[in-house]
Amino acid sequence: MLRIGLTGGIGAGKSAVSSTFAKCGAVVVDGDVIAREVVEPGTEGLKALVEAFGDDILSPDGSLDRPALAAKAFRDDEARQKLNGIVHPLVGKRRSEIIASVPEDSVVVEDIPLLVESGMAPLFPLVVVVHADVEVRVRRLVDQRGMPEDDARARIAAQADDEQRRAVADVWLDNSGSPEELAQRARDVWNARILPFAHNLSACQIARAPARLVPADP
Repeated sequence: MLRIGLTGGIGAGKSAVSSTFAKCGAVVVDGDVIAREVVEPGTEGLKALVEAFGDDILSPDGSLDRPALAAKAFRDDEARQKLNGIVHPLVGKRRSEIIASVPEDSVVVEDIPLLVESGMAPLFPLVVVVHADVEVRVRRLVDQRGMPEDDARARIAAQADDEQRRAVADVWLDNSGSPEELAQRARDVWNARILPFAHNLSACQIARAPARLVPADP
């Protein structure tokens, strides 16, 4: 099994890349989806959030009011750490259950928003980072998700910066262009990096290629 870590800042386009990888044949384990699952009504996760942040983070139907939670959880480091301390262990447990259920020869792409922040990069033989400039991400969050600009900037500021992500990236995918361009770049990565890696792993062999000079990342 080849496990790949996929990450990127909020609004960078990580979900679009994971969707392309899924179409290519990957088993995608989506951290955002799991994070929603573990705080559904009736779960211990939601109960713990209410105890930590108050029952005004609930919608009238008893489900989690995410904007209300975000307004409290991202106001300072202490509140954010409290949120992460509740949700991260639950997400990790569920992720492990899913991975244990897939075939051993699978390529598993683990879509983890806070991969860098949680120190998980060393767990993966290949880390793919999706990147877009901050202003591009702010506009996407405002225009596509209806997020207030101040909230968008606060969410971005609360995450790792570009330098921290570059430090762990094996593949740096730029998403400053169109969705079609991003999808093609993701397919190129799948064919040129991921499939050969998976083949070599299953065959227990080391990839050998002639040395060549390549341009440095900007």
